[in-house]
Amino acid sequence: MTTKHFITTALATACFALAAQAQAETIKIAELVELSGAGATAGTNFKNGVELAVKEINAAGGILGKKIETLTSDTQSNPGVAKGLAQKAVDDNVFAVFGPVFSGSILVSMAETKRAEIPNFTGGEAASITQQGNPYIFRTSFTQTTAMPKVARYIANGLKAKTVAVIYVNNDFGKGGRDSITKALEALGAKVVADISTDSGQVDFSAPVLKAKQSNADAVFVYSNEEESARALRELRKQGWTKPIVGETTLTGQKVIELAGDAANGAVAHVGLTIDAPNPLMLKFKAKFYQEYKYFSDHNGIKGYTGVYLLKAAIEKTGKLDRVAVAKVLHGLTVTAAKEPGVIMDVSVDANGDLDRESFIVEVKDGKQVVKETLPALSKK
Repeated sequence: MTTKHFITTALATACFALAAQAQAETIKIAELVELSGAGATAGTNFKNGVELAVKEINAAGGILGKKIETLTSDTQSNPGVAKGLAQKAVDDNVFAVFGPVFSGSILVSMAETKRAEIPNFTGGEAASITQQGNPYIFRTSFTQTTAMPKVARYIANGLKAKTVAVIYVNNDFGKGGRDSITKALEALGAKVVADISTDSGQVDFSAPVLKAKQSNADAVFVYSNEEESARALRELRKQGWTKPIVGETTLTGQKVIELAGDAANGAVAHVGLTIDAPNPLMLKFKAKFYQEYKYFSDHNGIKGYTGVYLLKAAIEKTGKLDRVAVAKVLHGLTVTAAKEPGVIMDVSVDANGDLDRESFIVEVKDGKQVVKETLPALSKK
């Protein structure tokens, strides 16, 4: 094949794909989510949030007059499987991809969606996800580089803690968080006196908690996935830890509270999203999700739900079903809840695909998240 013929064929293929997008009877989105394995709680909630939004949007007439069709696949919480499923989503010529939620999986799979120029929404929080110049990756939650300084300020200024023990999960998510919180604490004069690594899926937290106790730190920062966070909380209480227990979103999620029971009471976290936020639209979402699935959503459900509405706003602003154009519109896009209630809170997307919006400091009391403080969007400070 000559070079000229190859280029002509490639252009024809690209034009055909664009035409197929525009003429499609439905807007296909792929859900690549953790329905089994260590991420099952996060993935299931994210998927349910996506599908609740899709159901609402379709009932209201769809986007640009077209209904949304979802194609769901289980990554099994395995990065290799996630990569293969992303390749399949590309072959299926989907308009957008939602997931994976786990940082390690999205870091592998997003290369496939980038290559095919498909907008990819993720619940992953590892800072590195949006630091690679990928113009097709968009978060539905805060990046660690945005969240951790807020947590550090609470620990150093709110709790007046001078020393902190950090218990983290040894994967992309955990290591990114550990690096971000350590840097943020040191900038405020608080010292990490115990750096404690744990494994994904770890069951026994007696040794990590003992190390935290022996460090005599003023507070402990716990950063792991939901099931492990619950085990850490139970072990901290078992060993008589009475000092502050602080974390990020995963420490005080609904699933963690259910699994940890009374051990979760008193835990404090910075959360970007909570169903108990003093926001009428959030409380409406909480009720609708419960009515649909007969359990209360955690932050992952909100991520999936609001992510679909963010995509809807971008498509409607673009005015056509063009993946590349929609991705460009998303960068720098601000969507207000007054105009698009499905985003729940006013939100802006920056040049990297990271979000800016309000967030909250919460404490678990009597088995429920209670908002202690509402923190403004960074742009509002």
